[in-house]
Amino acid sequence: MSGGAPTQFETALPFRDRREAGRLLAARLQPYANRSDVVVAAIPRGGVPVGAEIAELLNLPLSIFLVRKLGAPGQEELAMGSLTSGGAKLINRDVTNALHIPESAIDSVVFRETQELLRRERLYCRGRPRTDYKDKTVIVVDDGIATGSGMRLAVQSLKAQRAGRVVVAVPVGPGSAIAELQKIADDVICLATPSHFVAVGQWYQDFHQVSDLDVCRILDGLLERVPRSQSA
Repeated sequence: MSGGAPTQFETALPFRDRREAGRLLAARLQPYANRSDVVVAAIPRGGVPVGAEIAELLNLPLSIFLVRKLGAPGQEELAMGSLTSGGAKLINRDVTNALHIPESAIDSVVFRETQELLRRERLYCRGRPRTDYKDKTVIVVDDGIATGSGMRLAVQSLKAQRAGRVVVAVPVGPGSAIAELQKIADDVICLATPSHFVAVGQWYQDFHQVSDLDVCRILDGLLERVPRSQSA
């Protein structure tokens, strides 16, 4: 249940790559292995290689959970909010008010990012229906957390879709963001919370950009995989 300290572990940094990070997370997620009520939800694009390792090693189905950052106009790296394909939208009013961003500009960014989100949904899901998370234990995975805004929205959206339990699993993130996530998730598993956190990529030896083609290749191998016999 929520309310306790987030689950954190000592681990050697930097990670070699996202696949190694996924294997290390899978070792911490063993209690969820081979369960028919558990699904891995990977956030594209960087979270997909991590989630694929977890799904493969724990014999769990892999799904895609789309979250898009809403970059502030003229400062796209600065998140003023985020949205998901389920229709959830989070606007950080502290940012929009501080930068005096008008509603028309916010709406324009939301529209643009919605189009990109729908494009990725069509590409990644390939005509398959969205995963039904109702009453499931959902392990939502990314390759790391910086501000945590996207992951917060993912957790909130999964709760709104009546997931039975939401577990956040990430290799690395700042302690403050991890603690905030723990307030709304049922559990947060983070392998490392280094001090002087600047960006997720600094904690990987190989942090190359994951392309749509990379994601599709992974999904081709895993989305059609039928998990071995599972127990509830």
